[in-house]
Amino acid sequence: MAAVKIDNIRKVYAGNVEAVKGVSVDIPDGSFCVLVGPSGCGKSTLLRMVAGLETITSGECSIGGRLVNQVGPADRDIAMVFQNYALYPHMSVYDNMAYGLRNRKTPEVEIRARVAEAAKILAIEPFLQRSPRQLSGGQRQRVAMGRAIVRKPQVFLFDEPLSNLDAKLRVQMRVEIKRLQRALGVTSIYVTHDQVEAMTLSDQLVVMNGGQIEQVGVPTEIYRRPQTTFVAGFIGSPPMNMLKARLERGGVRIGGMVLPVLGLKPGQAEGSEVIVGLRPEDIVAFAASDQGHRMAVDFVEELGATRLLHGSFEGQVVVVQVAGSQGFADGSQIGFSVPAEAVHVFGSGTGARLN
Repeated sequence: MAAVKIDNIRKVYAGNVEAVKGVSVDIPDGSFCVLVGPSGCGKSTLLRMVAGLETITSGECSIGGRLVNQVGPADRDIAMVFQNYALYPHMSVYDNMAYGLRNRKTPEVEIRARVAEAAKILAIEPFLQRSPRQLSGGQRQRVAMGRAIVRKPQVFLFDEPLSNLDAKLRVQMRVEIKRLQRALGVTSIYVTHDQVEAMTLSDQLVVMNGGQIEQVGVPTEIYRRPQTTFVAGFIGSPPMNMLKARLERGGVRIGGMVLPVLGLKPGQAEGSEVIVGLRPEDIVAFAASDQGHRMAVDFVEELGATRLLHGSFEGQVVVVQVAGSQGFADGSQIGFSVPAEAVHVFGSGTGARLN
């Protein structure tokens, strides 16, 4: 087990294509760090540099206090789990799990003990003599994880390991991965584009965009206090409503509505354009009346326990999340209000948080 330190790492490909632009992050020993962001944001490239599968153009990467820039992948004491499982089809499950240990000349007695221990943890003991083609996708992913566990590495690296699984199995597997990481206590770095997966798994969440880090923190902090419009729009399902507005004394004006704002940073000029972020679940909806503000509902999206009201207010698209028991209908008018503490304000030009 070891901490991972990434210090101002850059990756530039031929043609001066900069995939990672000076990323720095400290990953504590034993923590579960998730790199999340859209396709092409540099998260997998960063993971591959930690693994030694991509060379580092500049900057430093340390594992357990040891600089590993010039250390080969096999000597970094890491284990990686890939999206496509990467199992040998002609080998049994047992031999797939034992393969790396045999390459390191580990005694066969120790190999048997390690494979048995990992198989028990992952509940794949009945499958040890089967070939990968005889297993389901979830079972294959467990074998891939077992091959990593038997190595007893300092760091686990996961590169979108659940992308090939169906939705129900993905939920089950991410719970198992989190439980396994907590039980083993091994520092883990996990790459995904799925923000729900990222929120569920991470102790430390790193949101990336365009080869750079937008925000680092615990999931609840990033969800409740996003520092940029990108993070605000990317983290959360359904995503945050982003509305054009203007600053007024103590609040923001959206058309004819003024919302009070808490903690607005000093130095903001009245009348300046801003972006107001409102989480769908933070908007309080009720039957239309003379109280509060009114919104036209275009259609209702049924989700069972909750419903999403898709509509418009002052010419801007708004989504409101309500309980499934609230009986709003397509084409209706609703009243709504927003608590001051739930109003997020961002600079119109910079996208940076202002409150």
